[in-house]
Amino acid sequence: MSFARKIVAVGGGTLVSRLLAFARDAWIAALLGAGPFSEAFFAMLQVVNFFRRLLADGALNGAFVPVWLGLRSVDDNGAQANQFTRRSLLAMLCLGGIAALLVNVFAWPLMGVIAPGFDPTRQTLASLLLAIAALYIALAGMVAVLAAALNADNRVGAVAVSTVAFNLVMLAALALTLGRQTSPFGLSVWLAGSIVLAGLAQLAITGTAWLATGRRWQRPTKRQPDQTASFLRRAAPGLIAAGIPQLKLIAAAAIVSSSQAAVSWLYYANRLYELPLGIASITIAAVIMPRIAASLRDKDSAAFVDAQSRAFELALGLALPASAGFAVLAHPIAAGLFQRGAFTEQDSLAVAAALAAICAGLPGHVLEKMFGAVAFAHDDTRTPMLTALCALATAVGLGLLLFHHYGYVGVAAAIAISGWVGAGLLGAIVAMHGWLRFDRLAATRLPRIVAATAIMAGLVHYGLLLGNRLDPVLTSTSIGRIGLLGVLVVAGLAIYLAMLQLIGVARLTDLAAALRRET
Repeated sequence: MSFARKIVAVGGGTLVSRLLAFARDAWIAALLGAGPFSEAFFAMLQVVNFFRRLLADGALNGAFVPVWLGLRSVDDNGAQANQFTRRSLLAMLCLGGIAALLVNVFAWPLMGVIAPGFDPTRQTLASLLLAIAALYIALAGMVAVLAAALNADNRVGAVAVSTVAFNLVMLAALALTLGRQTSPFGLSVWLAGSIVLAGLAQLAITGTAWLATGRRWQRPTKRQPDQTASFLRRAAPGLIAAGIPQLKLIAAAAIVSSSQAAVSWLYYANRLYELPLGIASITIAAVIMPRIAASLRDKDSAAFVDAQSRAFELALGLALPASAGFAVLAHPIAAGLFQRGAFTEQDSLAVAAALAAICAGLPGHVLEKMFGAVAFAHDDTRTPMLTALCALATAVGLGLLLFHHYGYVGVAAAIAISGWVGAGLLGAIVAMHGWLRFDRLAATRLPRIVAATAIMAGLVHYGLLLGNRLDPVLTSTSIGRIGLLGVLVVAGLAIYLAMLQLIGVARLTDLAAALRRET
């Protein structure tokens, strides 16, 4: 599969998964409302999302792929690499099982830390739901190993499907409740159980894809040292770094929990923010990192520079227009997607303010992922962990400081600033090692991507002002708000693509040809 097609497969799968997650949350809110059952479920879901971010979103790739590629090179049939995968699966099953057991046993105090404002009734319910869903942790670990093996073997299609499968199973579970008189308690328990079913579906998809060649159980003809322990040691710093973004959100929720409705406003803003961030992050982990690692292993300097240059172009080409679009369309997005029923205009304005603040850090967070991929390819997993911890400390410290002056918007801004702090620290260290190398094409394309983004943002902003002036009634109905938002998003995408071609960043015909071409 060509590089472009891998990016489309993984990025498209992540986009669909994020959109399904949004539909899932909206459906749950419609069924459970804003009462204690929905609060308990979403509090429990923070723990699940933490382990998903830690394990199932490509975080293991940085440690797994270089070892897998090295073992694959010592024999022709890949028996060494497959043996390493099997041993890693067993190790992750043991570690994940222990973690699941601990979460099950200590669910009550854990929920007390995550949701300190819960009364005993809500904390008891959230603890019960967490105990039910805890088995997912063990499943997520095995899925992560299988996904890393598939990514290393350039088989990203199944990984993209498994990414979608989680939320698809959750939506199917919700669909089964239609027409049935299910109590809120029964529904929340059913949804917690469906998380485990979703993990089983992901395991079935990735496991079937991994076994599809029929050569996964061959014994190696050459003896090689077992590298499972080394893999786990190398993976630990990367996993810590991968879990820090979710820890930022958990800390932010704890900081603003004393402010009425602020937790919900930050939650909705973050769901939108995760759309482009998730696409960029998983694409970097699943597609770009293996390509950089392979070029280093082959000692192909030209391929390494090309891979790194194209990767940074892709990262900024996704992050910059998404950040600008969120800033310009923050209120239309919040109003068009959420403003109905109990969600008022005031709530839309509040979510828009949080979204505008947090989206300023999107390019920083994406660059942090890119610099981390470069460090992982050079077998350095410790530095990204340390810089991510510095970014976490920045988010918490600034969040506490800014909350007293600017409320929840200040906390959102602190998260954005922490992204740039992490990217700046990690980028400086990677550059000092001499690992950042770009070709002349990237040096000319990156400024042009910035220019294309600025032109797109300006024209979309003008279109928004024009739309509101021509028909003020348009924004007074839900359909009108969604329609205006859809027109502006499509127009912004068209303008951005047109500018990329006009100023010579990318030719659309070449992109289409790359998607059709197999290597």
